[in-house]
Amino acid sequence: MPLQHPPAARDQHPYLDPAAPLGTRVADLLSRMTLREKTGQLNQRMYGWHAYRRTPDGDFRITEALRAETERCAGLGALYGLMRADAWSGVGHGDGPGAEDGADLADLVQRHVLEHSRLRIPALFVEEVPHGHMALDGTVLPVNLAVGATWNPALYERAAAHAAAELRARGGHLALVSALDIARDPRWGRTEECFGEDPYLAARLTEALVRGMQGTGEYFAADKAPVVLKHFAGQGATVGGRNSAESELGPRELHEIHLPAARAGVRAGAAAVMAAYNEVDGLPCSGNRALLTGLLRDRWGFEGLVMADGLAVDRLARITGDTVSAGALALDAGVDLSLWDEGFTRLEEAVERGLVTEAAVDTAVARVLRLKFRLGLFEQPYARRTPMPDGGRELSTALARACVTLLHNTDAVLPAGPSVRRIAVLGPHAATTDHQLGDYSAPQRPGTGVSVLDALRRLAPPGTEVRHARGAALTGDDGTGIPEAVATATASDLAVLVLGGSSARTSGTAFDANGAARTVVSEMTCGEGVDLAGLRLGAAQHALLDVVTATGTPTAVVLVQGRPHAVPEAADRAGALLTAWYPGPWGGQAIAEVLLGLTEPAGRLPVSVPRSADRLPVHYNHKDTEYGSYADGDAGPLHSFGHGLSYTTFHHGPPRLGGHTVEVDVTNTGTRPGRSVVQLYVRRLRTPVWPRSLELRAFESVELAPGECRTVAIRLGAGQLELVGADLRTVVPEQPVEIRVATSAREALTVVPLVYGGSGQSLTAPDETPL
Repeated sequence: MPLQHPPAARDQHPYLDPAAPLGTRVADLLSRMTLREKTGQLNQRMYGWHAYRRTPDGDFRITEALRAETERCAGLGALYGLMRADAWSGVGHGDGPGAEDGADLADLVQRHVLEHSRLRIPALFVEEVPHGHMALDGTVLPVNLAVGATWNPALYERAAAHAAAELRARGGHLALVSALDIARDPRWGRTEECFGEDPYLAARLTEALVRGMQGTGEYFAADKAPVVLKHFAGQGATVGGRNSAESELGPRELHEIHLPAARAGVRAGAAAVMAAYNEVDGLPCSGNRALLTGLLRDRWGFEGLVMADGLAVDRLARITGDTVSAGALALDAGVDLSLWDEGFTRLEEAVERGLVTEAAVDTAVARVLRLKFRLGLFEQPYARRTPMPDGGRELSTALARACVTLLHNTDAVLPAGPSVRRIAVLGPHAATTDHQLGDYSAPQRPGTGVSVLDALRRLAPPGTEVRHARGAALTGDDGTGIPEAVATATASDLAVLVLGGSSARTSGTAFDANGAARTVVSEMTCGEGVDLAGLRLGAAQHALLDVVTATGTPTAVVLVQGRPHAVPEAADRAGALLTAWYPGPWGGQAIAEVLLGLTEPAGRLPVSVPRSADRLPVHYNHKDTEYGSYADGDAGPLHSFGHGLSYTTFHHGPPRLGGHTVEVDVTNTGTRPGRSVVQLYVRRLRTPVWPRSLELRAFESVELAPGECRTVAIRLGAGQLELVGADLRTVVPEQPVEIRVATSAREALTVVPLVYGGSGQSLTAPDETPL
C-alpha cells in the first residue's frame, strides 16, 4: 500500500502538506536535515543493478550493498539504473526486472529507502532513456540520428511521451536523454546519439523531447517524466572525434553551434541537464562555474537540476589534487547531483575543511528536493501501478519509416516494380535485427523486431522469390560467403545489399567504469567508446559491394549505421542508395516497405555525408570563407545536409516575401504521393562578426498527392533572424540577410535568394528592387 502520513504529522511538518507552496515545503524540509542527510541527497553512488538480486523462486531481494549505501547516506538521494539491462550491467532476461515486475522492484527499493530515512525522503530512480527506456521489455526507438533524419518534431514528441509513460509505469522517475550533442566529426562513436550537425534542427527536436516527456505545468503528471538533457556542453566537438577528449572550442563556436539546443531545452522547461565530460576553455564542464552558473543559471535563468556525468567529478582531482577538493569544485561550479563519484560522498569533509560552504550544499539539496516534490513522491513514493502503455511498436515503426532516406536512385531502380520476380537479399545486416538497435539498448526477447529479409519475404508480391546469402562479415576481411552472394545476385532481378555498422554490445565487450566500451572484441563498430580513425566499412563488406555491383544486376544498397560511413563506391556503382541509420527493432519492416514502394522515402539527411575521413570536416554551416578544394580530390560532402529524394518529383515555385512571412508553392509533379521538406536558410550580408556560409533557420514539411499544389508559409521571427553578437549575447540585427529556400544545403547555395531588409524594414530582391 502507498505510504500515508498521519494527519498529525502533516500538521507538524509543513513539508508533508501537499497544499503548501513548493518553496515552503523545500525550505521546511531542508531546515530539519543534518549535514549528513543533506550530502546524502546529492549522491548517486551506486549502480542500480547492485541494489537487488533475484532469488531462485523469482522474487527480488535487496542486497547488502544497498543497505550499506542507505546507511552511509542516511537515506538515498538518487539511484542510477535500477532497471538497466545490457552487457555492461550483466542484466538480462531471467535475472532482471521486466515489464511485469519492474514496479515491484522499484517499490521494494523505495520502501527500504523510506524506512532508513529519518525524515522519510524518497529516492529518485534515474534511468537511461536515450531512445526508449533502456530496460527489459522497453520499447526501443530509432536512435537520435535517425530521429534527426525524420525532420518531424511532432512525431518525435509523441514517441518521447510514450517513452516517459513506460518509464513511470515501472516506477522510474528521471529520464537521461542525449539531445544536446552536435555531430561535427562522424568518427566519434556517439554520433548516433546526436540529432545531427545543425543547431536549429537539434533545438526543434530538443523542444519536442521536453514537451513530450515532461508535459506542461509545475508538477509532473503520472505518465510524465522530468528530463535530464545530455550533455552540456560542446561534447560533439572533441578533437579527432575521440570520446571525452579535449575540445578546441572557442566561445563563438560554443554559442553558435553547441548551445542553441540547450537553450531551447531550457526555454521549454527542461527539469535538468547533465554536465559533459569535455572541457570548455580549459575547465571540464563539471567544474566550470562560468558555464554552469554564469551562463546556465544567471544568464538563462535555469532553475533546475545539474547532474554530473559518470565519474566526471572525480576526474577533477587531476587539477585539484584529491577527490575531496574535486567534489567541492564541482559543487561550487553548479553541480547538484553526482554520478558514481567519491568526491560528493566526502562533501561533509569538504565543508569541515572550508573548501565549500554549507550554504552551497543547501542550494544544491534544495534543487534535488524541489524535483522530488514536483514528482509528488512525498504523497505517492511508490509506482503508480498503471498498465504499460500501448502503441510502442507502432510509434517506433513510424519513426523508422520517417527516417529512411533515399540518397540516389539511378534509372528508377526503386521501388521494385512488377518485373522484379527474384530478389537477392545480401549482406551482414540482411537477416538480423541486432545491428538495427543502436547503443544503449536492452536485450530483446527472441522474436522481437523484423529484419529486412523477413520483411521482404512477408511483404513482396505473391510469386516473388526472395533469396538470401550473407556474403560477408560485418568486420574484418572474411569473404568466404562472397561466391554464394554473387551467384544469388546473378540469378536475381534485384539485389538488395544491406551493409553498415553496429553498436550491439555483447558479453565479450570490455567496458570502462562509466560503461563506455573499452576493448571491442565483437562486431561493435559504433557507440560510446567506439571511435574510428577511418569511416570505411569492413573490408569484406566493400569487397561484397564491388562484386555484386559488377554482376550487372540492378542493386540497391541499404546502409544501417550510427554514423555516416564513407562509401562512395555505393554512389558510383549501385543503382540506388538508402540510409536507414539505426532504425530500431522494426526498422527492417520500414526498409522493406520503402524498397517495395509500399511507403515513400521521407527522410532527409541530418548530417553531411563525407567522401572519406581524410576530407573532414564537411558540415555545411562552416564560416563563409573561400575554401579551396584539395589538389587531389573534392573537399565537399558526397551528400549534403538536408538531402533526400522521393519516388515522385516536386516543383518549388519562387519564394515570395510578404510582411514577415516567406511563402512558396510546392507542387507534386510526379505520379506518386510524397513528402517535401521546405528548408529555409539564412545567409548574412553584413554582420558584426564573420558569418557562416548558411544557417538553417526554419523548415516545414508538406505531404502532397500527385498533381496537388500547396502553399507553405514560414514566419520570419526572432528564431529565424537572431545571431550571436560580438558580446556573445543573442541579438536580432537590423542588417539585411539573404533568405534561401531550398531542399538541401547544397541546393541553397545555388538558388536565387531574397533579401530581407531587417526588422521593420522593406523587403527587397537581390537587385534592391522593392517587391
